[in-house]
Amino acid sequence: MIFFYTVFVSLIIQRLVELWIARRNQQWMMAHGGIEIGAEHYPLLVLMHISFFAGLWTEVALRGYAISFAWPILLAALIIVQGIRYWAITSLGRFWNTRIIIIPGADVVRRGPYQFLRHPNYTVVILELALIPLLFDAYITCVAFSILNALMLSYRIRVEEEGLASYTAYTTVMQNRLRFLPKKPE
Repeated sequence: MIFFYTVFVSLIIQRLVELWIARRNQQWMMAHGGIEIGAEHYPLLVLMHISFFAGLWTEVALRGYAISFAWPILLAALIIVQGIRYWAITSLGRFWNTRIIIIPGADVVRRGPYQFLRHPNYTVVILELALIPLLFDAYITCVAFSILNALMLSYRIRVEEEGLASYTAYTTVMQNRLRFLPKKPE
């Protein structure tokens, strides 16, 4: 039980800090001509992530706070994924956000994990929504939210890429990078 709550509370705190960073970056981007697109789906994205944590807590509590037999591997993978998350966030700097905000004409970020793939942060979320529940044998949460996230990302990425293509050189810069899997930079 202590292990679960340590991981759970750490992740909640991490998300709250990220929301604070996103809000600060949003203010900066809007002050520099940023345009928000896809705002209509943002409340659903937030609801999905809140529901993930609620569902995780419920399933784990009902199952008696089980820990996977493979927990050392899953925890190590989760820690590596968190490193990639912060590599992506720091690579984007003030351009990182939980919303889709684009500054017209801004340079497309090509450093950090963005030199290998188009959407490292979404790759991280995909992996987290599997790793975190699997760490605690929460299979229902794993499957349900992986499916919900796939549906959400199929819409969100299309909107984000169309916006980036309209306002930046995104298509040219990212044409040789895959969305979710790393590819050697050219």
